[in-house]
Amino acid sequence: MSGHSKWATTKHKKAAIDAKRGKLFAKLIKNIEVAARQGGGDPEGNPTLFDAIQKAKKSSVPNDNIERARKRGGGEEAGGADWQTIMYEGYGPNGVAVLIECLTDNRNRAAGEVRVAMTRNGGNMADPGSVAYLFHRKGVVTLEKNELSEDDVLTAVLDAGAEEVNDLGDTFEVISEPGDLIAVRTALQSSGIDYDSAESGFQPSVSVAVDADGARKVIKLVDALEDSDDVQNVYTNADISDEVLAELDA
Repeated sequence: MSGHSKWATTKHKKAAIDAKRGKLFAKLIKNIEVAARQGGGDPEGNPTLFDAIQKAKKSSVPNDNIERARKRGGGEEAGGADWQTIMYEGYGPNGVAVLIECLTDNRNRAAGEVRVAMTRNGGNMADPGSVAYLFHRKGVVTLEKNELSEDDVLTAVLDAGAEEVNDLGDTFEVISEPGDLIAVRTALQSSGIDYDSAESGFQPSVSVAVDADGARKVIKLVDALEDSDDVQNVYTNADISDEVLAELDA
């Protein structure tokens, strides 16, 4: 399994700086609005909305903001933008594949910001389809370890369709097919296990190992991309080992 997820988790912990926090809040609120628009404003009948709200709450987004976004998306309140999902593909430093998921109300602005971030940080844009085949969409549930062992989590989710449980240091990550995502998080809840987020994302099928210098460059590129309000998620196939992570932290 790629060590990139481990780095993503480490990075997520460090993202509680105010400026970053504001951007994170905006992205989580956008997810709620889109989920409510696509599947209705009732979280009980809309699992995607339920999970978007859960993730926002876990990230300390104020309840008022969550509720307003839900109502805007569900049509109970006026307002809300016409969000479109657009995927961009490219290559970063060391030939690392990069998949960029945007949620935007302005296609031209999103394309421009992605292109600038890529070219200024050692990346190149690629034609549609030239990178995407290296990734598969998967269901990903993350949860704090607390007192849980890997076996505890595995026992809870095995019959629900989970494919693997990854140890990411402070957290566990449960991977499944996207169609089994709801069953997996429901199985955790039934076992009394709390989770942080449940969403579908992209996992690389082939990873590229990078040294400390390569890792530094890839992280800088991902940070630059995530700095754009239009960029919702960035996926790479960089494999950053624990040794390289320790070197970076030092």
